[in-house]
Amino acid sequence: MTNQKKTVGKRMVEVALLALLAVGPIPASAQQVAPRDPAEPAQGKPQPKILARPAGPAARASVDEKSMRALIGKLVACGTRLTLSSWDDPKRGIGCGRDAIVARLNEIAKDSGGKLQVVVDKFESTSERTSGKPIPLENVYAILPGTDPKLAKTIFIVSGHFDSRPSNVMDTQADAPGADDDASGVAVSVECARLLSKAGAKGGASYRATILFAAVSGEEQGLLGSTHLVDWVKQQGYTVGGMLDDDIVGADPVAGAPHRVRLFSGNGEIDDADSPSRELARGIEEIDGRGAIRMIFRVDRYGRGGDHYPFYKAGLPAVRFTEPLEDYNHQHQTPRTENGIEYGDFEKYLNFTFMGDVARNNAEALRQLALAPTPPTGAKLTGAVTPDAKVSWLAEEDAERSGFEILWRETSEPRWAVYDFAAAPGETVLKGVSTDNHFFAVRAVGKNGARSIAVPTELERRPPPQPTPTKQ
Repeated sequence: MTNQKKTVGKRMVEVALLALLAVGPIPASAQQVAPRDPAEPAQGKPQPKILARPAGPAARASVDEKSMRALIGKLVACGTRLTLSSWDDPKRGIGCGRDAIVARLNEIAKDSGGKLQVVVDKFESTSERTSGKPIPLENVYAILPGTDPKLAKTIFIVSGHFDSRPSNVMDTQADAPGADDDASGVAVSVECARLLSKAGAKGGASYRATILFAAVSGEEQGLLGSTHLVDWVKQQGYTVGGMLDDDIVGADPVAGAPHRVRLFSGNGEIDDADSPSRELARGIEEIDGRGAIRMIFRVDRYGRGGDHYPFYKAGLPAVRFTEPLEDYNHQHQTPRTENGIEYGDFEKYLNFTFMGDVARNNAEALRQLALAPTPPTGAKLTGAVTPDAKVSWLAEEDAERSGFEILWRETSEPRWAVYDFAAAPGETVLKGVSTDNHFFAVRAVGKNGARSIAVPTELERRPPPQPTPTKQ
């Protein structure tokens, strides 16, 4: 480095330090009120009583890591589960993987008191990665029907994909063990089926909405299985309350493990509000806690895609769980050793403590979401150019609903806070609260303490003033 470069570099550091001193220290929290901002509202915000969350949470100790390991071992033993491989060979190919999943779900169904229904959904699809030709595919579903007639056609989905791939996504001969991508996600989905259907057996807890535990195929060939699943739930007359995609959720190799799982959510194209997917992510983080969930505010990893994406693009609430830091030597790699480096997605690289945490987080989120009332509709914000914000919303009658939480947040704050509680739908006036400084939302609260996902308010739109016509 030349002396001139050293001088320039030193000067840049000095300028940066002076700039930091000029602006002062950065606040520790975005929620912290700056001393020079006026109190809002001036008389102090309401102090509503907050209902406790639903009793009987999914316990981490109840997660069966041994059975998750056993299922992954059976999937890896199929050699490859490439979607283009055999559906008929019981020992090698994607059909071998399907058989292992169906067998495990049937075992779980026997312990559910007859509540869990196992379905194999056969269909055809095509993409560039099928050489443009229709190919046979199959998805596996375990369905836990909702018990509330008002909500039984609302469905919450957890899914992993059971197909795998080698380095060449068209190579049907190469091994593709796919332990992490995505036997781990399948194991999470199947374990959620065991945890939640067992709780619902023999007169135990039941769920107002329906829960679907899925293992889909065709992900590596272009999200084929999940794209079909979007259509399938619509054909069955369901409304998607939320879709949880678990893809690459089995490894956590960095020192200090287990770490938080990443939760990806897209924002959509809603001006000054948030998409259903973002609200689903916020709801999951609130259920499982910041110590368990790391929210990532983008639809997926940079340049990547997953099975939540077809749901997200359809405007449905959908998120993706993924491990904290991926190792690309053990993902999308044909097994081999080069220059002393082992490549391949093998079971030995998995962390079952971390994976068990992910299973518990998924199960508890599904449990609370399936116990919650239907979200409100038609949430609106009015009161522009007045001292008071007005929040209004609609909702159908629900004997199991306690009321509604009115939420607010600074426009720069990522999480909602409860502002007030309302017993019934309609309009609530937020005295002394400006429409300009916060975003607002509403969510339904059950008598059991379960919350729906939040519904952000739509803004009152005023047409711009029209110019006065000029005289000719």
